[in-house]
Amino acid sequence: MDITIHWTFLPHNDPDASLAFYRDILGFEVRSDVGADTMRWITVGPADHPGTSIVLEPPASCPGLTDDERRTIVELMAKGNYARLTLATTDLDGVFARLQAGGAEVVQEPTKQPYGIRDCAFRDPAGNLIRINELG
Repeated sequence: MDITIHWTFLPHNDPDASLAFYRDILGFEVRSDVGADTMRWITVGPADHPGTSIVLEPPASCPGLTDDERRTIVELMAKGNYARLTLATTDLDGVFARLQAGGAEVVQEPTKQPYGIRDCAFRDPAGNLIRINELG
């Protein structure tokens, strides 16, 4: 069986700030940017992995949500407890330095975890937790 991750979705509450974080700080390429104002869907991903993308989407754009559910999503995002993503790199210290220099909110500096992984953590402009694992 050959299964890969093609798209994953993360909410944004400021499309321009999210675009600046993922494109300008993380260095992802923009694959598409559709919509207007806060109702934008921005697809980004690493240039050397064209088949893997992150879709940054308005947090409450699902048509089946109630107003209460939309408020709950926004409240969870504000606390940084709604969505998370784990990335990986062979240069954790370099990526950490780039994110820190770009003004990203540091949650955890590079640390050797008790379970063997060395990683760090940031929040993107929408509050999503981004962990970055060191490979090899």
